[in-house]
This record gives sequence, structure tokens and C-alpha cells, in this order.
Amino acid sequence: MDIDLTEEQRLLRDTCRDFAARELVPNAKRWDREHRYPREAVEKLGQLGLLGVYVPAEWGGAGMDAVAYALAMEEISRGCASTGVTMSVNNSLYCDPLLRYGTDAQKERWLKPFARGEKLGCFGLTEPQAGSDAAEQKTTAVRHGDGYVIDGTKNWITNGPVADAMVMFAMTDIAKGTKGITAFVVDTETPGFLRQKADEKLGICASPSCTIFFENMEVPASQRLGQEGDGFKIAMSTLDGGRVGIAAQAIGIARAAFEEARDYAKVRKTFDVPIAQHQAIQFMLADMATELDAARLLTLRAAALKDDNVRFSKEASMAKLYASEMSHRVSHKAVQIHGGMGYSKELDVERHYRDARITEIYEGTSEIQRMVISSALFK
Repeated sequence: MDIDLTEEQRLLRDTCRDFAARELVPNAKRWDREHRYPREAVEKLGQLGLLGVYVPAEWGGAGMDAVAYALAMEEISRGCASTGVTMSVNNSLYCDPLLRYGTDAQKERWLKPFARGEKLGCFGLTEPQAGSDAAEQKTTAVRHGDGYVIDGTKNWITNGPVADAMVMFAMTDIAKGTKGITAFVVDTETPGFLRQKADEKLGICASPSCTIFFENMEVPASQRLGQEGDGFKIAMSTLDGGRVGIAAQAIGIARAAFEEARDYAKVRKTFDVPIAQHQAIQFMLADMATELDAARLLTLRAAALKDDNVRFSKEASMAKLYASEMSHRVSHKAVQIHGGMGYSKELDVERHYRDARITEIYEGTSEIQRMVISSALFK
């Protein structure tokens, strides 16, 4: 695999790194503490072309590739994991399925303004009884004249409280199981689209999510993505790309924790020397740095395969599995290196520890990733 970055990719990475240092790092702790959605920062992401990184310019995006997107996600998440996941959902889970499965008319209305950063999207797959088992959808879409009437519930919808539109999934034929799931794109101001209060979470507290109810919500057939019954295929292929984004987010969180632990080790003294001189600390930092590089290589490989337009489900799951569990381990060690200060909200490292945990759960738990990988191994 050729891992040399192009000049364009390096420029994007460096631009995102500078943006994160100026706009995100100084504010992330406050946003987390106040559970405040960083609207201004997200708008600036849109102005930089970061809400439609690999959407072609003709549809409002930056026209770059998945490798560039992974690099950008790491840098933004290094600054603020909450801002990172807001960016990830709009890119991977909203824009991507519209780009690949939408008609030109749908792309004009539902993709362009979102890729340009003028509007924000979300993704509605998870339900109270359909998390890891996405096939257990209960939300229904019943054909009615020239459209559908949708009833049901979606929960843990990232961007839900602030999104302008949702790519969502509903059963059009319950008897067909997964082959009866259909995808739609809907305006969040549609009558019957009912948002609940924002969720209270352990981490990524500046990333708003909520439960959404659909009550007799009428959606025209023109807002169906693909054909009836294509929904499960659309959802699963969308999640492959989403897992690359979450792997990159996990790397960004871990890198923040690692860099802060490394710098702290240089100034914190015990027994009259900086703790960086103690072998126990040196070995922890060595392991952390090694795991970070390994996770990044797995993630860039999966992104490169996506760019090559070949199947990358296994590689995306490997990247997401390893990067998320790595992020948990690295942030755990970062807290340990900081000692008592690592447990204090005075420093950022405890936030990284909390933020890392969700990366092992959303867009497919670690257990689901192992199922995907093992299934691929025996094909």
C-alpha cells in the first residue's frame, strides 16, 4: 500500500490541524461542560468544505477522497470529539448514501446544500429494539397514494436536535424481513417528525442526539432512496464508510490523550526527576504511540480501498474495531500517567477518556465488528 500523501491531502490535514488548534481546543472543555452544540464551529467547517469532503464539486462538496476525509476527521476530533462526530455523520451517514443512491433531483435538493455546509443532516437507523440487530426495524412506511405514511421511533440520533434532514429507514413490507426495509430522506420540519429532548451522555456531550418519533408523517415517493426493499443494503454499505470516519475520530481522541500525557510526563516530577525518565512511563508512552500508528495505518488502508471502489467492509471493521479499542486503552493510560490530575476536570484528559468510550459502541459495536470480520474470513 502506498501511504505517501498527496500535496492536496497534506494541505487539508494541515488546514484542519490549524483550525482545530485555533477554534476547537480552546473551547472544547467549555462546550463539553455546558453540553453546548458548537454551532459557530460547525458553520466554519462548512465554509472550509469539511461537511462534504468527498462529495464532487458539482454536488457542492470539496471533491476530495476518503483518505483526505480520514485525515481531516482525525485532526478535527483531536481538537473536539463532539465536533468530529457532527462532521462524521454529515459526511459519512447523510451525504454518502445520497451521493451513491440519490437521483439527480434528490441530489440537487438534499445533497448540495448539505455538502456546502449550509444545512446539516442526520441518519435514522437505530431503534429501541434495533441497535446491533438493525434488521429488527419496527418503524413502518405504508404506501398511501403518491407517498408513504411513516410511524415509529428512532433513538440515539446524532445531530437529531439540530439537523435539517434525515436519511431514515422504515419497513415497507414486514413479512420480507431485511428485504422489506426501505430508505427515505425527510425534512425534519415535516409534520409528524417529533424531536424529543437531547440525550444526556457520558461523553461527546457537545454532540447533540435525541429520540425522534414519527406520527402519521407523510413523505412523497420522490423522497424514497432507491427502490422499495433496498434500505438494508443502503444502510449496511453506508455504515462501512461511517466506520472509517469513527476509526479516524477514535485516533484523534487517542492522539490528544497521548500528546497531553507525553507533555505532562516531561514536567511532572517524582523522586527529583521528570516522570518521563521512569521506565514505567516510557513503556506506557511507547505502547501508546505504537498503537496509534497501527490504528492510523488500518484506517488509511480502509479509506484507500474505498477510493479504489472495491469492497472494504472487512477492512473498515478492522479499522473501527482496533482504533476504538486502542482509543480506550490509550486514554486510560493517559489518565494513569497524569495520576490524580488525570481524574480532575481541570485538565482535558478525563474528557478524552469519556469521549473514547462511545467509539466502541456507535456505528456498530466492537462485537458487531468482530462478526463482520470473522464472517469475511470464512467466505
